[in-house]
Amino acid sequence: DKSGDVRQVPVQHKPVVEREALAKGFIRLSSEVIGKIRENRIAKGNVLATARIAGIQGAKKTADLIPLCHPLLLEHVEVVCDVKDTGIGVEAAVVTSSKTGVEMEALTAVTMALLTIYDMCKAVDPAMRLDDIHLVRKRKGKA
Repeated sequence: DKSGDVRQVPVQHKPVVEREALAKGFIRLSSEVIGKIRENRIAKGNVLATARIAGIQGAKKTADLIPLCHPLLLEHVEVVCDVKDTGIGVEAAVVTSSKTGVEMEALTAVTMALLTIYDMCKAVDPAMRLDDIHLVRKRKGKA
């Protein structure tokens, strides 16, 4: 605010419109871990399915994790994991009809999915690295 104190941004006068956001990130993994993920041989279970669920759950819990975010009713969250030779790319798309955007939810979804991959694989590859988490785009549609 004007005195420098933190506050949640007021949105009560903004119109409800459809809003979308897309975020991406990457986790760098050893070839050993990539092989184990592809063959579903990670001790904790199916890494990609668990990461997708964690991403969706993270998007839904964003307001609980980021202090000044508004709680939003999410209409759709899609998390896609793409296994590459050097790691796994994660993409999260989030949609809502609200007075404020969903970019934090998309970024949280990506981050939670990546952290879940890290947690599930850390016994095999403690040198993993999360990389390039970023917002690709956000869109505010019509009321």
